[in-house]
Parts: sequence; C-alpha cells; structure tokens
Amino acid sequence: MGRPDAVIDLASHEGVQLVDGQWRYHDVKIEDADSRAVGPDLKPSGTPIRTYDYTPHAGPANFDDSQWEAIDATTLDQRRSTAKVCFNWYRINITIPEKVANFSTAGSTVAFEIVIDDYAEVWVNGKMPRVLGQPGGPVIKGFNAPNRVIITRDAQPGQRIQLAVFGINGPISYSPQNFIWIKSATLDFYKSPKVAISETPAQVTRKDPALDEIVSVGAKIEKLAGGFLFTEGPIWVPRTEDTDGYLLFSDPNNNLIYRWTQDGQLSIFMTKSGYRGMDIGEYGQPGSNGLTLDKQGRLTINQHGNRRVVRMEKNGQLTVLADRYEGKRLNSPNDLVYKSDGALYFTDPPFGLPKFFDDPRKELPYSGVFRVSRDGKKVQLLANELSGPNGLAFSPDEKCFYVDNWDEKKKIIMRYEVKPDGTLSNGKVFFDMRSAEGEDALDGMKIDQKGNLYVSGPGGLWIISPEGKHLGTIVGPEHPHNFAWGDDDSRTLYLCAKTGLYRIRLNIPGIRP
Repeated sequence: MGRPDAVIDLASHEGVQLVDGQWRYHDVKIEDADSRAVGPDLKPSGTPIRTYDYTPHAGPANFDDSQWEAIDATTLDQRRSTAKVCFNWYRINITIPEKVANFSTAGSTVAFEIVIDDYAEVWVNGKMPRVLGQPGGPVIKGFNAPNRVIITRDAQPGQRIQLAVFGINGPISYSPQNFIWIKSATLDFYKSPKVAISETPAQVTRKDPALDEIVSVGAKIEKLAGGFLFTEGPIWVPRTEDTDGYLLFSDPNNNLIYRWTQDGQLSIFMTKSGYRGMDIGEYGQPGSNGLTLDKQGRLTINQHGNRRVVRMEKNGQLTVLADRYEGKRLNSPNDLVYKSDGALYFTDPPFGLPKFFDDPRKELPYSGVFRVSRDGKKVQLLANELSGPNGLAFSPDEKCFYVDNWDEKKKIIMRYEVKPDGTLSNGKVFFDMRSAEGEDALDGMKIDQKGNLYVSGPGGLWIISPEGKHLGTIVGPEHPHNFAWGDDDSRTLYLCAKTGLYRIRLNIPGIRP
C-alpha cells in the first residue's frame, strides 16, 4: 500500500497513550476435551471421541480480560509463555485519535501490523475471517513474518477497535526451545492507500455520445498485478459480515486460481485448478477458466483439463455439475453464468484441449452452449451453431441471452430469446465484428444494469448498446480477455488482460451474481 502517512508504535509509551490503550497478557493452556468423529456430512457429527482444546478463548471482542496481567508496552519483546509447544494471548483496545503528529485521521485507512516470534493469528473486533489460500492477514503468515490486517477503511476519531493476537511458538513440530515475543506492533495510517502498481489514461475510441454516460473523460486504468502466464475468468466475491470483498481469477496456463484483496495482496487460492493428469505437459491451458458464484455464494469453476464444471462446497469439496452430455465427455468448459432461478449456463469450445478442434480426445462433434438444471440433475444442449462459443450473459430482465464467438473468421455475437423453461430460441446475429481490424476474436462478455454489453473484441474492450450500436472501445496496456464487476457498488470493471490484472472505474453499475 506504499509508505504510510503516519505510524503509531504500539510498543512505546507514547503510542499506547495516544490510542488510550493497555496491553494485557495471558498464557494459554491445552486441555482434554470432548468431540465427535467425522460424520457423513464431513463435520464432527459422528461417534463421541476425545481430543484437545485450549483455554481461554479470548478472541471475541466482549471477552473480559480485566483480570489479566497488564504489561508495559515497552516490554512486548520480553520472552513469554512456557517454551516448546506453547501459545498465548495479547489483547489491547485502541481508540482512533484525532491526529497522529500532523496527520488528521478522519476518513483514513488504518492497518494493524504485528510481528510475533514465531507465528500469530489476529482477531479484530471479535472476528478472524478465513479464506482459502489466505497468506497472512488474520491467519498465520509465516515464520516470524508480519501479520497485516486492515482494521478500518474509514477511520473516525474516537472509534474504538479491539485487537486480540494469538501467539504461537514454532516451528511446532520442532518442539522449539525458545519462547513467544513481539518484535513489533504498529498502526499504519494512509490518507490514500496506493494499491495499484501503475496507472495510465484509458485510450477510448468514442463512437457515440452515449458512451460519455458510461466512461468518464479522463478515466484511468490501474494495473493491480502482473507476471502471469495468462489471466482469465474473474469473479468478485462480495463483502460479508466477516470479510471485505475480493477478486478471484484464473491463470489457465499455470493451472491456478489467484485471489486479490483490496489492500493489494495477491495469493494462490487454488493449485491444480483444472487438471492433475500425468499428461499435463501436452496442454496449453490445463487449468480453470471461467469462475462464478451461485445464489449461496459457492464458487463454480470451469475446468479445462478435467473437462467439467464443478462447484466448491462450503467445506471445500468439489461437486461435479457437468462433465458429459449423452455419455460423451465435454470439450473444455470455458465461460459460465447463473440465471436467477439457479440454472447454470456454460459454453464448451475445445480451446482447453491440446490440439483444439483436431484433438483426438474430443468426443462431441460440436461446441455447445449448455444448461444445467436448477436441481443439478440434467444437462441440456441449448445451441451448437457457433464453432467457438465463449463469453455469455443474460440481459437485465433475463429475456435475452447473449453468446459471442471465438472464431477469427466469424466474429459475431448471437442473441437468443429465453423461453419460460430456460431453453433458448430464435437465435439471431446481434452484432457482427467480422470487418473489425485486428486478429483477436471474441472472448469474455459482461453486461451492465442498463443492458450495455462489454465484449473482448478486436483491439480492446467493446461497449455495445442494448440496441446493437457500437458506443466505443477501451484500449488498455494489454488486451483484456475477460472481466468482472467488482467493489461494493459494482462500478469497477476488473480486467484480466493476458499477463496482468487491471481495473477501471465506470459510471453504470454492472450485473453480477
């Protein structure tokens, strides 16, 4: 996030006084406890067993630590706990001051950073969010590594925040002969956090004045991360009571799903995201491609190499939603979208197979658009007239369904009518790009709340009105292949563009799960 504008050292008298805080400390005791073995639901619902627990459970914000030992801030580096396999708690309540030196805190972003020898877990106001692939933040970052948590993005003077830090001696399996201690603990204040790597003016070709309502003059494209083999299939996971919103996106060439958070942190969310076969070296894009969320917030993944669509359950297990049609294996599911009734629609070109259309593994004689019924029991073929069906989207009222075509000789967008039973009819060419300059065919597609389409086409990001009029094209540092609406207001379009991840703020919110 760049260098902070102000810092409070919570290991100093002055720092603790400024936030009206008091460090408190308690050792942790390991105890025998009752539990249950794993049950059919993969939860501890089976037969009774004995296990271990710890006390006290001091993460909750309303935990009473008034009887704990009060420790001087300057003694945080004192060795504590009992050596070997041991744990402890540090707790402090802080109040946001009006000023830190000459810095006014109102509206600022505040990060709590702590380095514990050897591991730490951090609770903020009684919560410790966990997300798959999360390296640090509230969970263990690494051996003697800094844990860094955003505790507020809109600080207000007088705001009270409770911090509880669980200290862990490590490496645990080494049964270490050392103790637990705090190397540093700070509050970092940022007036304008610098999350982007770089920022460039968006090159916009304006074909119609209506584009001004969508893309502001002077719009910027921010680069958020780079160095990927190929980025694809992004989806924004919205804010919950426990976690800020974050972005997931695929690198199908590298067989990974990444997670990007609003403080600029990038982590691997899932390895082997699309394939684990021995012949993986033959594949150009073995990994996952399109990602989306169902109505319950469960991640749904198109897996190229595995040639299937799967859903990740809340316990991390994968449920196969589609892998065959009429007994034949799918090609390589590419993009996907849920209808509001819970039915899933996906495209199935062969671009994930090593030799594409000529691959001997290919079993279906066409590239289809498919529907998985709401109960997940039926896979229907809806259309197969496109050679490379790719991006797809529903109109805001879900009466129309759009599919674009990755075919350099037939760069078109089809529009279908959606029948009451969810099937498609009356497919017609909605927009034709065959005369557009550039070698790129059509890839990802999204839609905003007014029905404008955003399409990865020749030269950049095409914006097309619901009436089929080309309003303009946005050209960025790299060609965008797919996108996702994100942030709390759905006005930020995140762009997966070859080796980089970018974003641009737009004026009309998008439609997202």
